[in-house]
Amino acid sequence: MNRRLIGLLAILMAFALVAAACGNSGDEDEGTQGDAEVGDSAAGTDSDAADDAPDTGNDDATDAADATADDAPDATTATEPAPTEVDRNEFVPIEGVPGVSDDEISVAVVGIREFNPLGTCILDCYITGVQAYFDYINDGGGIYGRDLVIGEEIDDQLFQNQQAALDIISNNASFASFQATLGASGWGDLHDAGIPNFVWNIHATESANRDTVFGHIAAVCATCTSRAVPWLASISDSTTVATLGYGDSENSRVCAESLADSVEFYGDDLGLTVGYRNPNLEFGLAGGIGPEVTQMKEAGVDFIATCIDLNGMRTLADELVRQNYRDQVTMYHPNTYDVDFVAEAGNLFDGDYVIPQFAAFEYDTGSELKALYDEWVPRHGGPTAEQTMIGWINADTMLQGLLAAGPDFDRQKVIDGLNNLTYTADGLINPIEWGRQHVPPTENDTSSDYELECLSAVQMQDGGFVGFQPAPFMCWPNDTSAWSDPVPTNFAAG
Repeated sequence: MNRRLIGLLAILMAFALVAAACGNSGDEDEGTQGDAEVGDSAAGTDSDAADDAPDTGNDDATDAADATADDAPDATTATEPAPTEVDRNEFVPIEGVPGVSDDEISVAVVGIREFNPLGTCILDCYITGVQAYFDYINDGGGIYGRDLVIGEEIDDQLFQNQQAALDIISNNASFASFQATLGASGWGDLHDAGIPNFVWNIHATESANRDTVFGHIAAVCATCTSRAVPWLASISDSTTVATLGYGDSENSRVCAESLADSVEFYGDDLGLTVGYRNPNLEFGLAGGIGPEVTQMKEAGVDFIATCIDLNGMRTLADELVRQNYRDQVTMYHPNTYDVDFVAEAGNLFDGDYVIPQFAAFEYDTGSELKALYDEWVPRHGGPTAEQTMIGWINADTMLQGLLAAGPDFDRQKVIDGLNNLTYTADGLINPIEWGRQHVPPTENDTSSDYELECLSAVQMQDGGFVGFQPAPFMCWPNDTSAWSDPVPTNFAAG
């Protein structure tokens, strides 16, 4: 494997943890609700999953579970404009706007299919999410008298993202770009061309400080301490943590060191220490990981947090089994929200944690946008999966931008409209204030950070995923770095 590939993958794995996990999730047998106006907020109820939660044996977790939504910090609820039929159906003739005709608003979708080293469904699942949302909008009459369509579909084959961006610019046939890719070298070109770009935002550098890039998450700080993984370690009754990363990329090393720093920062509050750290693993663990596991055993490690891919996590788990140590260790996976991969592993990952980048499927938010996803994605033949949800959220983001721009819209009006919105995906994500959150926060300057630090974690059990939180999100205030118990939060609740 050449070093260019290694570097790109290590960057992906590193950012995945900071952003709160990548991968594809699984199907769910959840009922659907009827059609709702786009952008409407639905009053949701907390999931009953807490009743079936595994016993953590930790009093802090019990205290958090006893908290109610009434105790939650004031969280920004959905402020996307709720369109009326007049909003959606008003037609204004528009000339000179790329991708816009009297009948259609055409977009380009870019992602990786061929040469995907992860082996997970990325481009096809992402397209399913985007198209399913477009189908829903078009079924209701479209927007401003026009249907939403995918006019260009581009497989960037891992290394051709910039060429894909240049093709979109030169073709001048698409109003906006949608991207789910492992490389983002073309995002700067799209930004410079003033093209709205809706993305799977796992690329911190390429999205930072670009006010035309709108992801399912905002710009993040890759080096800042975080309370999420230390909290997971604490509710697992763990005391000694190991952190692992790939050494082929500076980003991966930084990710692993940030994990260790977070554990050390909150260690006194939670009774945690860092017993082993290794940010210099070989990508793919081709040479095995036996000596490292032996060292972790000798250090008494009982929780392992990593910045490595799902295949690396399988190699690590297998080695823990070989050394008769698997049942003594809980792991945090950054990339294993993948139903097929976990099902194939059987009970190998039982008790381990993963954090999706939105309200996990295992929790009932009461979100109307989620109910519509449950209805329309199956209609389009797609799985209930992480990438279909990212595509669905990205498509809804563009729709909210169009509504904010008004019927006489163009690219810049959509960009400006979104940058004046707080976007919540009807409670499916931590609310983003786009006007200030294109800028990555730092440890000493959190003015561009989320108001709340939140996670929506699930556990792996019997080859599947289970929810254990008392609400879709567990959150801390971001105006302080001091430790406190997380508060159950449902952003879809009125």
